[in-house]
Amino acid sequence: MSGTLQGKVAWVTGAGKGLGRAIAVALAEAGATVAVSSRTKTDLEDFVAEVGGGLAVPGSVAEPGFADQAVAAIVEQFGRLDVAVTAAGISPTFHRTEKSRDEDWTAVIDTNLTGTYYCARAAGRQMLQQGGGSIITVSSVHATAGMERIAAYAASKGGVEALSRVMAVEWADRGVRVNVLAPGYFHTDLSEGLVSSKWGERIVARTPQKRVAAPPELGAAAVYLASDAASYTTGSTLTVDGGWTAA
Repeated sequence: MSGTLQGKVAWVTGAGKGLGRAIAVALAEAGATVAVSSRTKTDLEDFVAEVGGGLAVPGSVAEPGFADQAVAAIVEQFGRLDVAVTAAGISPTFHRTEKSRDEDWTAVIDTNLTGTYYCARAAGRQMLQQGGGSIITVSSVHATAGMERIAAYAASKGGVEALSRVMAVEWADRGVRVNVLAPGYFHTDLSEGLVSSKWGERIVARTPQKRVAAPPELGAAAVYLASDAASYTTGSTLTVDGGWTAA
């Protein structure tokens, strides 16, 4: 089966920058029409101009009702939704758990886990009506591999993986596949402060490939999971981490 996405309509959240944007670009290059969401409208408009089409749907995934409104706008514009990638995520703090604040925990869980739930649910409802589709949630190596100072982030990503497995089981017999992308360390705005600090040497040393990845390397994995080439793949986590979790 082909890995092409020609004729498919995709939605990527967190697509203004970083891994979300790299995924959106990869899906567009594979032939999909791509709707993009983030909180910064100008970033989305830049993407639409860059790829020569698509739809900008700005807003916060943590806001109740946004996901349903976004899917409705996409279906109104393009008539369907075949692929959804929930790449929106934050990691604003880097503190040991005993020094963390309630408001930081809430902000991370609201965006990374609850936002994923809202968006996957909205996309799933549309895909179930159509009779099929592919949902890709974005987790992290730290859903399974512990690391200090990121309690809320790690907990949110572990929740994303558990949620994804449930949806995969619930929807498998109705043609909707749900899989997880779990990236290791990539050069993005979100991670650059960490990888360029003293922690960066530790990260590279811990990674068997001895490097931090470029965002397009995750985009190719997303194209596979979105395409018919992955037609018998659901409930799986595709880890793209340079060997981090294998070591």
